[in-house]
Amino acid sequence: MRRAERSSAEARVKLIAYRLRDGAPEPQPGRPTREWMDQTAQKYAYRCLPLRVANTHGWEICTDAAFEARWDGADDVGGVQIRSQSGGFVVPASHFGHGVLTIQFQWLFRTEPRQVGLWVAGPPNWPKDGIAPLSGLVETAWAPFTFTMNWKFTRPGKWVRFEEGEPVCFFFPLDYVGIETATVETRAIEDDAELHAAHTAWKVSRNDFNARLAEGEAHAVAQKWQRDYFTGRDPFSGERPELHRFKAAPATFKKSD
Repeated sequence: MRRAERSSAEARVKLIAYRLRDGAPEPQPGRPTREWMDQTAQKYAYRCLPLRVANTHGWEICTDAAFEARWDGADDVGGVQIRSQSGGFVVPASHFGHGVLTIQFQWLFRTEPRQVGLWVAGPPNWPKDGIAPLSGLVETAWAPFTFTMNWKFTRPGKWVRFEEGEPVCFFFPLDYVGIETATVETRAIEDDAELHAAHTAWKVSRNDFNARLAEGEAHAVAQKWQRDYFTGRDPFSGERPELHRFKAAPATFKKSD
């Protein structure tokens, strides 16, 4: 697809966030950093480009006040206890029971075209001790309903704290019809001679680099890691793809006049 055609196709997706109450925290583009990634040696986790891109591939809804929640192990609604500070726009609650924490927002989303909905989940690469985000695909092209973000406690008895300004929901548009119309098949790698050669070149290069790195070879140590994927370079042909992302760049929501 040529650049102009691709830009036109991308522009067809439209996302509108309807505010239900004035003062509700605005959805924000996903933040690129993670505390645990910062704490890795020389921040090496940021060398993993798929992680970096995933961190920013959507929008966040954040808390407007800190709160804590705990599950006592019971399946009824009363099994989840919540200690909340003053807030009121991002509201934690126990609604479903079975150790599920439900968070309500003051936004209703609409997407276009009709086959595009929202993939709703927790912030990617944001592990939280004692609780895990649940994911959902919401048909926002037609539904006049709000949705909630749900987190499932992974063990009872632990108070889990969400700080003020912490992302508790992450979403991005998704064509949910495409998965049903996709053509899928399996092949032997040898069926594609060019791809096979490129993969073999990458494997030989990577094994050689890792061996030299383990032996403390000066050039490998100075290089630290191979950058073919990071820079978008085919190790066999040296070519670079037209589309290569160092990060996602979702638009900032703007208020309409």
